[in-house]
Amino acid sequence: MSSIDEELLRMLVCPATHAPVVQVGDWLYSTDPATRRKYPIRDGIPVMLVDESEEATPDEFDRVMVQAETQRGTEDQAPKGA
Repeated sequence: MSSIDEELLRMLVCPATHAPVVQVGDWLYSTDPATRRKYPIRDGIPVMLVDESEEATPDEFDRVMVQAETQRGTEDQAPKGA
């Protein structure tokens, strides 16, 4: 899995809806539940093109959002400077 730099990840948005994105595995998922777009990460580079994106199923989207929220909660609890 290619991990996207946290600062870059905070700047990236879904090009279709401008919703924030979250990384799960080798995909960046738009947080917009209406479109459920996911964008591939290829060779460590996010491919933020709507034509290259896919639509996640509702079940996949829900699972990914829960996973992303869990990851975010863990990061928020990490000691500063660690």
